[in-house]
Amino acid sequence: MVVADLDVLPTMPGWAAGRAGLTEVARHRLSTPGNPRIDLAHYPDHPQDPAGAPRPPRPRPRSAAEKDFLALGAGAQAWLIEASAAGTVRIRAKMAAAVELAALIGDGPVDAALGVAAAAGRFGEGDLTAICDHQATGATAAGLVAADETHSAQPGTAAWASFGASTTTSTTPTTKETAQ
Repeated sequence: MVVADLDVLPTMPGWAAGRAGLTEVARHRLSTPGNPRIDLAHYPDHPQDPAGAPRPPRPRPRSAAEKDFLALGAGAQAWLIEASAAGTVRIRAKMAAAVELAALIGDGPVDAALGVAAAAGRFGEGDLTAICDHQATGATAAGLVAADETHSAQPGTAAWASFGASTTTSTTPTTKETAQ
């Protein structure tokens, strides 16, 4: 519960309607630690999705080169966000290469390839041109496969499960030994 002293406010808000003294301003639902509950109506200017999800990042160009790259389209914006989140090195050089490639083959194919690269997590040196070449053959992103454990050729670690485990041998005498 949030209580405000309306007598000390510099300006009287419209909802106060001439009241004075302590007034309950807002009541938040109870919550548990680590699980905040926020009423978005209390924060009308906050840049957040109405459903409560955080607003996705929106890159802002700070140079002419960045402006040219982001002008390619939504795929370029998605690529920049994902590449930055992945800690990709030489992002500026790769952005410049994408703009040069767009000058050669057009903005549309490069933007589509950047979107596919962002979705697949492909941020290597030759990845963009490889995706553009692949899409030029008529292939679509429908068969996009992201590398994960289900598509791995690695045999796994099951063979190491017994590593270091002691093997016990039976010390109980057999029937022949007990008969003697």
